Amino acid sequence: MTRKSTTDAGSRRTIRDVAAHAGVSASTVSRVLGGEYPVSTATRTRVMRAVRELDYVADARAKAIAGAGTPTLAFVLDDITGPSFAHMAHGVEREASRLGHLCLVCSTDGDAEHELEFIEMMRAQRAAAVILVGGATDTAEYRARMARIADSLASAGSRLVLCGRPPLDAGTPVTVIEYDNEGGAYALCSHVLAQGHQRILFLGGKPDSTTALGRERGYLAAHRARGLEPDPALRLAGDFTRDSGHRLIRRALELGLDFTAVMASTDMVASGALTALHEAGLRVPADVSLVGYDDIPFARDLHPPLTTVHVPYEELGRLAVRTALGRTPETPDEHLLLGTHVVVRGSVAGPGSRIRPSRPGGSAGATETAYG
Repeated sequence: MTRKSTTDAGSRRTIRDVAAHAGVSASTVSRVLGGEYPVSTATRTRVMRAVRELDYVADARAKAIAGAGTPTLAFVLDDITGPSFAHMAHGVEREASRLGHLCLVCSTDGDAEHELEFIEMMRAQRAAAVILVGGATDTAEYRARMARIADSLASAGSRLVLCGRPPLDAGTPVTVIEYDNEGGAYALCSHVLAQGHQRILFLGGKPDSTTALGRERGYLAAHRARGLEPDPALRLAGDFTRDSGHRLIRRALELGLDFTAVMASTDMVASGALTALHEAGLRVPADVSLVGYDDIPFARDLHPPLTTVHVPYEELGRLAVRTALGRTPETPDEHLLLGTHVVVRGSVAGPGSRIRPSRPGGSAGATETAYG
């Protein structure tokens, strides 16, 4: 049976209090919080639960790190293999290094408990900021959870930064940095519609993701601005991966859906869609036009080069660091919005048009144009 400490203030808790609450030894708690020694998952979970329930902050370790090491920033994301997230991580790391901070990266694979454990560890170590990246489900539960995290970090002198995540209630000690998801999708879809397409297949992400929902809203708004109501059958939900794009195109073709263009929710989705279209004997853009979103580097190397929306991911990461470290008490909550723009390449043409012959020394559809 565990014994709960009677100490009231979280800052006065000791490792022994946590150990008693978790039913382990004080040395085990030190190993879990230090991270230098292997500890079983069950033990680690029990200790971190006790840390949260007691609102424990490891003052001694935090002081040791602050005195002997480099101040830290934490960058937390679902999937570090995603190209767009990798570019944001690069921006965070470069800016943190420039400002004399060490950047720690945690990939959670969408595990909320893993995310919370890492945040608690960063709070205990007095990290200057914790940067959370990626879409989320905007619910009352999400807002309450993020608000608790923001308050907890603020109490330890840290800062919560949300990048591409829904904002929280006014007054919450948080920095929110977004990019214009909906506006980018609106401009992109408007470009496709302007070429004469009226049946555009939309390959979306997870239905509850705020990022996916923003891009779908832009798709719908662009149609409605032209007095069109898109066929609901042309909106397919998946995720933001290459395999999702490939699978959704195959499904659309099996269902016999009538479309002349495809708007993919990410460039990765577009790459899978492009392969599926080629496998079906369809040419892009001669038979079907195709656009993506994100403007990751390989988008220009596809055949044809992909028309897409440029998102300033690296600058987003740099701005997250600068804003978090440059905050003042007079600005408890901040909300910044970065712009996006369409990059026109060679993957869009009018319905039923054909690729023009390439000029000597060049390739068809390789011209790149950007506009907002």
